[in-house]
Amino acid sequence: MAKPETEQLIVKPSAENLASAAKSAGKKGPPPVHLWNPPFCGDLDMEIRRDGTWFYLGTPIGRYPLVKLFSSIIRKDGDAYFLVTPVEKVGIRVADAPFVAVDANASGSGRDQSITFTTNVEDEVTAGTDHPIRVTRDPKTGEPSPYVLIRRNLEALIDRKTFYRLIELGAHHEVAGISWFGLWSGGEFFPVIPSADLT
Repeated sequence: MAKPETEQLIVKPSAENLASAAKSAGKKGPPPVHLWNPPFCGDLDMEIRRDGTWFYLGTPIGRYPLVKLFSSIIRKDGDAYFLVTPVEKVGIRVADAPFVAVDANASGSGRDQSITFTTNVEDEVTAGTDHPIRVTRDPKTGEPSPYVLIRRNLEALIDRKTFYRLIELGAHHEVAGISWFGLWSGGEFFPVIPSADLT
């Protein structure tokens, strides 16, 4: 007996289906996830931990090419994160930022300095107007959490070892009448901490 035309086959979202769709969509360069508007298909039991490790069904995803593939189709709408393909959009959990900046290289000095970051999934960006650095501080401990914008509204948490290396390149500069210690890159100054808090 044939199914009525109005009845639709509902396929539960899976990592396998997403990976297959992402692979097809990304054959000609980075997938244009910002242009896709597929239906929301529910949440997937997938999480990106603060250290950048991806988990699926409570288990770390051990295959790096798969992690890299998923990282190419992540999108942030409001405060929520999704994996998006041309045909489906599924929600995932992100503990902090979707990427981690695991290395940085600086060239030049002072105002002419450029800092290029590399993420755990091999994105490379040079901090500047289009890729700003921002630092939040824990109100209780004062512990800094530094981020750099990677693409659209997706950031990378700058890991501790990289951040401490960058601090050695820092300088003091006045912003809105207040002296800040921060970083120059791409002709922009990015405040890290008020100079007065360093004394």
